[in-house]
Amino acid sequence: MKTIAVGDLAPEFALKDNRGELIELKSYRGKKVLLSWHPLAWTRVCAEQMKALEARLTDFERLNTVPLGLSVDSYPCKNAWAKELEIATVKLLADFWPHGGAAKDYGLFREAEGFSQRANVILDENGKVIWVKLYDIPQLPDIDEVFAVLSK
Repeated sequence: MKTIAVGDLAPEFALKDNRGELIELKSYRGKKVLLSWHPLAWTRVCAEQMKALEARLTDFERLNTVPLGLSVDSYPCKNAWAKELEIATVKLLADFWPHGGAAKDYGLFREAEGFSQRANVILDENGKVIWVKLYDIPQLPDIDEVFAVLSK
């Protein structure tokens, strides 16, 4: 399974968000998109990763960027978790069925564990990958690093 790379066209997906709304990647053409993959809801590092997206939403909007959080959890699980974390705006997508399908398409699914790699993938306005960074599972991604890339 080849991991998505800079220059690749991002595979399309249609996934339910934490509110049960179907989110299609293609609907964000004309904006940059941050796909922030986290292994599982209800874990400390994943919570901090997603809360950083919500906390910096104004900065994302200023840079014409939509942040999306993705994991293999179901959308009811993501909904309860978003409420617990007080995430009111950022969409947390459920790559639940087929299990990890989008993560597999991006080469980010960890078959042995049954969840995705922790990763940030930035797409340009046309859906082309402009940045990919993988993290160790216990490592919290640096949100300032993401903004450094988006600001270029």
